[in-house]
Amino acid sequence: MKLVIAEKNIAAQKIAQLLSDAGKPKNDKVYNTAVYRFTVDGEEWVSMGLAGHILAPDFPDEILFDEKQGWYSLTEDGEVLPADVPDGLARPPYESKRRPFLPNGINIKGWKVESLPYLTWSPIIKNPAEREIIRVLKNLAKKSDSVIIATDFDREGELIGADALSMVREVAPDVPASRARYSALIKAEVTAAFDNLVELDENLADAGESRQYIDLIWGAVLTRYLTLAKFGGFGNVRSAGRVQTPTLALVVERERERRAFVPEDYWQIRGMGATTDSEFKISHKTPRFTDKAAAEDAFSHVEHATTGTIVEVSKRSRKQQPPMPFNTTSLQAAAAAEGISPARTMRIAESLYMSGFISYPRVDNTVYPRSLDLEGIVKGLSSGSPALAPVCKKVLAGPMKPTRGKTETTDHPPIHPTGQGDPETLDGGQKKLYNLIARRFLATLMGPATIENTKLSIDVAGEPFTATGDVLVDPGFREAYPYGLKRDEQLPALAQGDVIDVHDIKLEAKQTEPPARYSQGKLVQEMEKRGLGTKSTRASIIERLYTVRYLKNDPIEPSQLGMAIIDALHEFAPRITTPEMTAELDADMTRVAEGKDTQEHVVDHSRALLAGMLDALIEHKDDLGEAISDAVTADAKVGECPKCGKDLVMKTSAKTRGSFIGCMGWPDCDVTYPVPSGVKVSPLEGEAGVCPECGAPRIKCQPFRSKAYEQCVNPKCPTNFEPDLKVGECKVCAEAGRHGDLIAHKSERSGKRFIRCTNYEECQVSYPLPARGKLQATGETCPECGAPIVVVETARGPWRICVNMECPSKEKKTTSRGRGAAGSKTSAAKKTTAKKTTAKKAATKKSTAKKTAAKKSTTKKSAE
Repeated sequence: MKLVIAEKNIAAQKIAQLLSDAGKPKNDKVYNTAVYRFTVDGEEWVSMGLAGHILAPDFPDEILFDEKQGWYSLTEDGEVLPADVPDGLARPPYESKRRPFLPNGINIKGWKVESLPYLTWSPIIKNPAEREIIRVLKNLAKKSDSVIIATDFDREGELIGADALSMVREVAPDVPASRARYSALIKAEVTAAFDNLVELDENLADAGESRQYIDLIWGAVLTRYLTLAKFGGFGNVRSAGRVQTPTLALVVERERERRAFVPEDYWQIRGMGATTDSEFKISHKTPRFTDKAAAEDAFSHVEHATTGTIVEVSKRSRKQQPPMPFNTTSLQAAAAAEGISPARTMRIAESLYMSGFISYPRVDNTVYPRSLDLEGIVKGLSSGSPALAPVCKKVLAGPMKPTRGKTETTDHPPIHPTGQGDPETLDGGQKKLYNLIARRFLATLMGPATIENTKLSIDVAGEPFTATGDVLVDPGFREAYPYGLKRDEQLPALAQGDVIDVHDIKLEAKQTEPPARYSQGKLVQEMEKRGLGTKSTRASIIERLYTVRYLKNDPIEPSQLGMAIIDALHEFAPRITTPEMTAELDADMTRVAEGKDTQEHVVDHSRALLAGMLDALIEHKDDLGEAISDAVTADAKVGECPKCGKDLVMKTSAKTRGSFIGCMGWPDCDVTYPVPSGVKVSPLEGEAGVCPECGAPRIKCQPFRSKAYEQCVNPKCPTNFEPDLKVGECKVCAEAGRHGDLIAHKSERSGKRFIRCTNYEECQVSYPLPARGKLQATGETCPECGAPIVVVETARGPWRICVNMECPSKEKKTTSRGRGAAGSKTSAAKKTTAKKTTAKKAATKKSTAKKTAAKKSTTKKSAE
């Protein structure tokens, strides 16, 4: 039996489908993990998917010292791991008996500032991250005649494959192992990869593991340091990292440039020109007057002008060259311009790749290899995408000369569609990104676009004016790729000496603008330019900076906390914030991948760099803590307290973990306001941020996938007041022989809306209502449950609903969508499965030993 190990379950299933003699593999389970059994040329094969990394790097609990063997750590199974701790760090016995100090070493598991220098030099162990999958992997490996690693072909994929192979070697040390490398999950690619198996690239895996270790060390040390510098406040953990910190520094640097920018005044003279059948914009030949007197003098000549004379008409054509093929960075930038964030772009691209629609999406290459069947892909697009068929026909007519970018590698081709699959089966985000990729691919095979520029020189009362227009004469590649194309600005047919009407000529006072903030797409490009991160990590780094609230909005702004951290680190340890140091470490890892350096040397070099900065950081811990404290308060501020004038800030309830707005003057001032649930809240600035009725702050609320709205935070404010509305009579009270009215009410305390019976204490009848939208009583009752029917006015129009959330009619609708009783059974089945899985994991916990970095290296050598 041959065992195929893929990176994910969906990839394992796809490979089995593409290689199987029968075309459809047999779905099976080993323990609770899906596997796929199939035959190839009559031979039995089985494929299984990992869940990404099955081993996770971590630190031991302690670093111990012995006079004979020096510094070391112990794993759970007693293995000794030497620790190369510098002689300058203090050794036991220590004067203090409090943690992290131990009689024979240092505890590094607890977060203590004193342990950070030792943490920097700690050995690293690799623990099982997916025990169930490791158990299945070993079970299948024992029964296999050979193993094929079929994870993604990049550093991370090679490391995942190497970790899987190390687990295989524990139970089958002599089983033959090979590597399948492919760029797209389509039959031709996968078949060719399995027909031309190669060896696992240990250097590439070591480079991936070097990055894993270095990022763990830097992330752990810096994150613990920043958190301990000011523990507590509005959210505790302060994240930092080797790439994350200099990336944040780029955004902060741009924001500092914007704040330091001194605008300069300038003036423009612009107006409208007209013929009998069209209008067009005209402007003074001097685009910007820096002298106000000169601008006013010129304007005085044309202020009352009504006509202008065409002095010259000039036309010229220019060629716009087709774009380069997509690599990861250019795809993220292009998708960001279409409203898809880099992180979401990569998630969607991964799903398209796994489904066989596009090639591997993590690439640097911008040159199509000669082996790529460009014509076959275009034919596939033509038959599979009717909207692209006319363009595909032109491309196939030739000449087909693909554009070439500056970067050419031999691992994967640029990102391109495979020409297979039905794009109509894709959902909104997938279809949008797929169309971008498919159209970019076609554009790279087409000729340039021709744009004709027309320029009119106009005399208006002795002052020179101009008008320009661009028209797409020959669309060329633009027929396939309209993204970023400006609308045609057609000028009327005019000749020298013609007279036109002019009107609305104005003198406009303006100021120069500061440098623009980065968009997410531009930041990805800047990270690539500065050598920050990799094609696989840049999007997730930006997403992480948003998650920890160092960044906000798009275009990107740093939060006060983000700025404070960078400012403090720049003052006390400036190299941490520079791209140069990170690029230096990345270059080291590239040398490991090329076999020019060793993993141990590169990791130790990174430890030394970090250790060289840590002393200064620890010395100034309190200074940095104060900066963080002030910044966190500034970020949380939503306005001023109308009662005492102190800051109102967003807080989190210790009991409910819910958010609310409270006064910084507490406990002397008890002003608090509720926060709408399920929405992103941000303060309004300036006069708009203060309610004219009650003086409380006004906020902007952004519901998920809904239109944003603004409101006063004070539920008792007249602007939030809604009169009670009778919507019907209580059915429960009527059955009990009494009368009860159902009243729609908005709570002045919480701001929530609900319907409640006037006899609520007796009948307990209450219904929730949508948070927003004007209510209308219909006087009707639901035929299914007897509850009132109301109409809620929404942005999309009136919404007619039964207010009873447990109405049988709602259950019927859910069942008709396939989410009713079957869904409940499925949910129950999942819970049962989860319990079984947990039990099995517990049973196998002791059987799977922790894997150490040292042991892994030994395994590699023995495998060679």
